[in-house]
Amino acid sequence: MKRLLACLLILSPAAAAAQQGVILYERAVKYEFEIDEELAGRLGNLEEMMPTANVTSMLLFFSESASLMMPAPVEEEEVLSGMERRAQGLAARLKMGSTARSDQEVLLQAYANYEDGTVAETYEFMGRTFLIPGTRPTYAWKLPGEQSEFLGYTVQKATAEQDSTTIEAWFAPEIPISTGPGLFGGLPGMILVVSVNDGHTVYSATEVNLTPVEDGVIKPPDDGQEVSRDEYEEIVSEKLAELEAMQRSRRSRRP
Repeated sequence: MKRLLACLLILSPAAAAAQQGVILYERAVKYEFEIDEELAGRLGNLEEMMPTANVTSMLLFFSESASLMMPAPVEEEEVLSGMERRAQGLAARLKMGSTARSDQEVLLQAYANYEDGTVAETYEFMGRTFLIPGTRPTYAWKLPGEQSEFLGYTVQKATAEQDSTTIEAWFAPEIPISTGPGLFGGLPGMILVVSVNDGHTVYSATEVNLTPVEDGVIKPPDDGQEVSRDEYEEIVSEKLAELEAMQRSRRSRRP
């Protein structure tokens, strides 16, 4: 990842008065697919090598008025052993057949406009891309007063409950932009780490650059089938139900 941002120097907190920049995050989403006893018996030691989470790199471009998170450019893949490749391939196949929403859904881009409160997200769900416009969410953050150090910044802890989701965030007041990865925001500083539902989904900053963002980079996404949030939730529910019915049918035909 060092080569990915080789031209971006990590600045010290003293330069954090800047109102623009780009942050590289590592996003980890735990897999929820299950390995039944029959499959586990055939896997042997291979099961121990299977990844437990889908890990991707994301870039957050931000200014004083808007932000855009998007996938980071893909670097050269590391050389894996034959067993490691088999383990990753199996995990990908199990993920594809999983009936868990987080195994089927991937947030691709998230745009937020701080001035008018509009947002736009693109998701990939079961091979289709959806564009969902909306309004910026608000979070009832609580500040327990805990502090720590992260990437050279003093960060403060914040927690919130949102639609049965527990959120823990660590934000840096030295970067005075009220945003973070995805659509997380509403705190007096940049969110550098956020954990959802006890680590099921985690965004963790790995590099920070506080230099001006090129004009035209931060703009709403326009890829995908545009649907409302309610329409998207209905599609997700229907498709997951269809997948569950298909999996039950397959299991019932097993000898």
